Amino acid sequence: MRIVYFYQYFTTPKGSYGTRVYEFTKEWVKKGHDVTVVTSVYAKSDIKATKFLETQYIDGIKLKIINVTIDNKQSFLKRIYTFLVYSLVSVYYAFTLKCDLVIASSGPITAGIPGLITSIFRRKKFVFEVRDLWPEGPIELGILKNKLLIKLSYAFEKWCYKRANLVVALSPGMKENIIQRFPETAVISVTNSANIPLFSSAPKPLDHPILSQVKYAIYTGNIGMVNNSELLFRAATLLQKKGRGDIHIVLIGDGHLKEALLEKSASLENFHMLDLMPKQDLVNFVKHAFVSLIPLNDTPMLATSSPNKLFESMAASVPVIQSTFGWIKEMLEATNSGFTVSATDERELVDRLIFLADHPAEAKAMGANAFNYAKENFDKNSLADKMLSGLLKAYQS
Repeated sequence: MRIVYFYQYFTTPKGSYGTRVYEFTKEWVKKGHDVTVVTSVYAKSDIKATKFLETQYIDGIKLKIINVTIDNKQSFLKRIYTFLVYSLVSVYYAFTLKCDLVIASSGPITAGIPGLITSIFRRKKFVFEVRDLWPEGPIELGILKNKLLIKLSYAFEKWCYKRANLVVALSPGMKENIIQRFPETAVISVTNSANIPLFSSAPKPLDHPILSQVKYAIYTGNIGMVNNSELLFRAATLLQKKGRGDIHIVLIGDGHLKEALLEKSASLENFHMLDLMPKQDLVNFVKHAFVSLIPLNDTPMLATSSPNKLFESMAASVPVIQSTFGWIKEMLEATNSGFTVSATDERELVDRLIFLADHPAEAKAMGANAFNYAKENFDKNSLADKMLSGLLKAYQS
């Protein structure tokens, strides 16, 4: 099967972002399929280009790179501009690339444009992958306010679902949401995944003068409003006030709030912010942590999210503390592999941090539960096969 995958954030383990599409398409190529990924240049990716349109090959995957840079630090209008440039240039590939099936990966929802073009004008099978529920997420967070844009976004979303031969949702919560609103749509859930061999490998000595000597909780990813990074700063402040400065909090990543948090936390000895690093280097920092933190804002749409850090932490045998009240909360409770705390009250988070720091046997047991569940449910190769089975069924229908 010839597959064209429209996805703006392609990254390998040498980059500092999720590698789902790289891992999945690499596996599909091994199974004899022809895969082309049309991507842009993401600030956290290791993919770079020198021409506006450039072709590269990585592990048998053909990359068509549109050299427009996307960065979480860009203003809202700048990001909208980069999304539109990517989508409109992708229309050229929608008309010209040979394919049997096309996948459009959202968000942003504008990635659906080349997918729809291929479906409508070339009569190819169209799979709509939903990584985030657009436009509900931006509306809930107050990012998208214009009534006309909201109306157009909902209309376009509906069009994508109606035209798709298959919708791939990245969490059970997303699948449930889509089925409730579009019951006639064929939907499967294929979560984000983890490289089990990589994250379950034996830890190496940690090369950091402070963190190698202390107990720390880790957060990896974007440092911004959606990710509730301020909560972690408040928790570190409260820990210090309680005389528990022995428990450190580490943020590894980048984002809008990073500079402000660096200034505010200058006097805190138990709060650390490290720069982005390749996933292959990040693994060791995760494995040495006593708990992994996922402090998302608790909104209905974020409660359906599928964060990479969840699956990778579990694969590293690290328990999780998170703050949404959806499918992740239910999964952590059912497996006894973590806790759910308030997204607004740092006292709950601090209490859980102190408990896990002071009860290493319980923390280790929760980490073991997390690993066992991740191994059975979130292995990258198994999930790549699950999605491929869905693609083949859609292609043959």
